Amino acid sequence: METQVLKPISHKSNRIGMLQEKSLHAALKLWYAQAGDRFEVPVDGYVIDIVRDPLLIEIQTRNFSALRQKFARLLENHQLRLVHPIPFEKWIVRVSGDGRPLGRRKSPKVGAFANIFHELVSLPELLAHPNFSLELLLIREEELRCVDLLSATKKRRRWNRGWQPYDRKLIQVVERRLITSPSELRDFIPLRLAQPFTNQDLAAALNAPYPLAQKMTYCLCRMSVVRLAGKRARSLLYTIV
Repeated sequence: METQVLKPISHKSNRIGMLQEKSLHAALKLWYAQAGDRFEVPVDGYVIDIVRDPLLIEIQTRNFSALRQKFARLLENHQLRLVHPIPFEKWIVRVSGDGRPLGRRKSPKVGAFANIFHELVSLPELLAHPNFSLELLLIREEELRCVDLLSATKKRRRWNRGWQPYDRKLIQVVERRLITSPSELRDFIPLRLAQPFTNQDLAAALNAPYPLAQKMTYCLCRMSVVRLAGKRARSLLYTIV
């Protein structure tokens, strides 16, 4: 496991593409690259973001479930690393239809490494594979939003007045953390958490939403890092293995 503070990213290498997530993905690929890496390489019928022999590196900003078939095939014969960015700080930029910035504000949400369980819940068995590793990047990013005139007229979208995200841009990689086995995920459980514990206890200790705690215990149970230990009233109890 590695945690490291890292240097800011130059915006000159960050202005790539205008489709949702394309800018962030491309910027992270440039940031992560080392001398000798090969990019967009066909391997076993799939295109790999970075090949660093013998390691295959895939950068995925969301939707791990889309990787299920691809990873199942590749892990049979290759070492594979999944790199995933987690927004530590986010600035929301509203942009006009012709690309002019209309305003910029900082989101009150603060991300943490534990947010990985929002995605890992789709593939909780991955870390148990000996050929798989997961690298998490805490980042600062801009989320660009443009007005969606159609959704602006719908009552169910009135909460955001029709402003829809369409791109994410990398500002800085703040920290990185490499995870190579399920046992390393024990570090995500706060030391002050008494055992056995409920999802409510875990959410309070993490200062995180209850759904994240649910996903975390689900994943950790599937990886045999925690186990069920009975019930307290209507709540399931868990203990660290």
